[in-house]
Amino acid sequence: MRVGILLIDCSIKTYMMGNVKPRSGKTAQMPKIGMQPLRRQAMIRATISEIAAAGSLDVTVSQIAKRAGMSPALAMHYFGTKDKIFFATMRHVLELYRQAVKNRLDGVSDPYERIVGIIDASFEASQLEREVVAAWLAFYVRALQSGEARRLLNVYAGRLQSNLRFNLRQLFDEATARKIAQGLASLIDGFYIRHALQDLVPDQDETRALVQDYLELWLERKNRLG
Repeated sequence: MRVGILLIDCSIKTYMMGNVKPRSGKTAQMPKIGMQPLRRQAMIRATISEIAAAGSLDVTVSQIAKRAGMSPALAMHYFGTKDKIFFATMRHVLELYRQAVKNRLDGVSDPYERIVGIIDASFEASQLEREVVAAWLAFYVRALQSGEARRLLNVYAGRLQSNLRFNLRQLFDEATARKIAQGLASLIDGFYIRHALQDLVPDQDETRALVQDYLELWLERKNRLG
């Protein structure tokens, strides 16, 4: 289970005020052009760290902003609400996983190797970092209460199932492919949940092998039955 640069939009009024000297004699500070994407990424990384530290989404904007090295007001300026911070973080984690799968599948045409590639991508070191796994678990819980979180997780689940089924259909009949895809996806998500609830980091090779064994058992069964 389980990233160009935008210019900060300044209004004419803000621009004009930036060139007016207040009574103190000091020039009013202008927003730094090009800082928005950097600060958004800093907030997302800080959110992942705070979620891992708290073990839940029960963290405040102040906590996240402090870890990111900015004020809560600036954080809210970039995201609007705490939920939007969480959803941006969720999309970031999902994008990291999507990119990991893409990197594994690029240039690979054999369906068996592509399925193994999806399994391998699911248990890369970057995906098994304690903070990332904690974020996944928190998002699963959030999906029980939030329609947007549920929608994002459904996008992930649908993409995983679709990738698995597409390749499995080249090895099995449609019904069997769907069944195996469901089993593989359940194993992948299950290991993430179990890892999040344990203190020990699972062995990557062992975890990948356990999931791949499920695929091998189905292939052996197919060969045995002819």
